[in-house]
Amino acid sequence: MTVAAGRRNIIGIVGGVGPYAGLDLMKKVFDNTLSACDQDHVDALLFSLPSGIVDRTEYLEGREEQNPAEAIFGVLSRLETAGATVAGIPCNTAHAAPIFELIQEKLDSAGSRIRLLHMINETVDFIKTALPDLRKIGVLSTSGTFHSRVYQDSLESASYEVLLPSEEMQEKLIHPAIYDEEYGIKSVSFPGHPQALQNLETGLNYLEALGAEAVILGCTEIPMALQESAGKGIIAIDPTQILARALIKHAFPDKLKSL
Repeated sequence: MTVAAGRRNIIGIVGGVGPYAGLDLMKKVFDNTLSACDQDHVDALLFSLPSGIVDRTEYLEGREEQNPAEAIFGVLSRLETAGATVAGIPCNTAHAAPIFELIQEKLDSAGSRIRLLHMINETVDFIKTALPDLRKIGVLSTSGTFHSRVYQDSLESASYEVLLPSEEMQEKLIHPAIYDEEYGIKSVSFPGHPQALQNLETGLNYLEALGAEAVILGCTEIPMALQESAGKGIIAIDPTQILARALIKHAFPDKLKSL
């Protein structure tokens, strides 16, 4: 389904969750667009307003009272006012049901016409279509995504076996690789700190040893940090790349590059 005919389609990106993730999604939209010149590129808007959006994991774990859905809805409303017709949120944790469902409810109540894509559902659909023989899928993510079963529920409902780090590995290695203030990829982004990269690669190796045929890099900063090292021994799935292609497909299907 594409955006309704008669409207000038513009892709909207909710930035600030985190800020580099919004830039990464915009870049991947450009990278996946058929273009021979500036004018061939798709129209897109990125609003990065991080100061008003509380941390998604802190909310899900009860350390933050305010639901980030409120501020994300506000960004989407501003994107729609500016002309966006289809939008994506480059944050896996924001797709946890307590957050995403409230965002969609508020959009519906406001009579919004913007189409908000669901990155996790798009990722599972991609696996079904592009990697149909896979059955065992690993996930590396924030602890918010881990504990709220963002990927587990979607994958298990599609009959996949989901493989995760142990609770101890999640709390001592994977989550700190993202959030630690000294070396986590949210604070040390380009290039990633060696400790963060080591923690994430340990997680990849652990999931591969469990039998994972592919691993979803389920925090939008992880694919940026791992880059070439991800996927050398296992298929690495980048939800941001999948979301970028889905946004183009829904708004500008004739401009989507072939895989």
